[in-house]
Amino acid sequence: MNTGLGLPISDPASLLDWARRADTGPFTTLGLLDRLVYDNPEPLVTLAAIAGATTRIRVQTEVLVAPLRDAVLLAKQAATLDRISGGRFVLGLGVGDAIRREDLLAAGTDVHSRGRRLDEQVVLMRRIWSGEPYGDDIGHIGPAPARDGGPEVLFGGSGSAAVKRVARWGDGFLGASPPASTGNLFRAVEQAWQAAGRSGTPRLVAQVNVALGPEDVIDDARKALTDYYAYTGDPGQTVNRMLTSPAQIRKAMADFADLGADEVMLYCWSGDTDQVDRLADVVA
Repeated sequence: MNTGLGLPISDPASLLDWARRADTGPFTTLGLLDRLVYDNPEPLVTLAAIAGATTRIRVQTEVLVAPLRDAVLLAKQAATLDRISGGRFVLGLGVGDAIRREDLLAAGTDVHSRGRRLDEQVVLMRRIWSGEPYGDDIGHIGPAPARDGGPEVLFGGSGSAAVKRVARWGDGFLGASPPASTGNLFRAVEQAWQAAGRSGTPRLVAQVNVALGPEDVIDDARKALTDYYAYTGDPGQTVNRMLTSPAQIRKAMADFADLGADEVMLYCWSGDTDQVDRLADVVA
């Protein structure tokens, strides 16, 4: 099973240091979350910089809220990032949380139609990446991605709609639930994949929040998680599930491996860069 690293959002200027350290370690992917009305770096811009600062590690949106964006421009941005990174870009997509209405309002996106909008976006992006003309009077939108058919696409979520999207248009699934719930989603994705007549198998990715280091690092991560999930009205549940010891992280990785995960993303919330080396020791 591969292991990726989720990047913190508190200090964008430090992320190239995070990326260079991770690129020399045992990690396979660097992930970055997406919000609009929040003090976080824009993920596509940031991952482009990270791709330029690294040589082998994948860069991944985890997940990009596609309904906030124009599909044609997003297709061009994703193809460009895939091309300049040498095929190292993974486009994780989701609809966004209905409770987190500020992002949708700021982008002028209707909360009730965001799922349908995502479905339409993916169909259009796949067509653009395949090299077809945009329409009868509009030519092809380039550049061609490094990967035939476009960058690898993962869908995140916790419901049947996300499962169906993986089977129809995706390459895999990204789950951010505890192992028990994630296992059920993994099996549902596999069943939907087979029912859709897809060849091969979907890539299954799990995500878990972590903080590793002295108490001030743990406290920093807890505060960041509390601030980020304050919109839910009960961020304590998420904060309490964060893993803060090597033993907890190793157990979670083993549990996800038993569930058939191809990769587990260890998502960091403290800005302490030394976590890269501490987590590398755990992974190794």
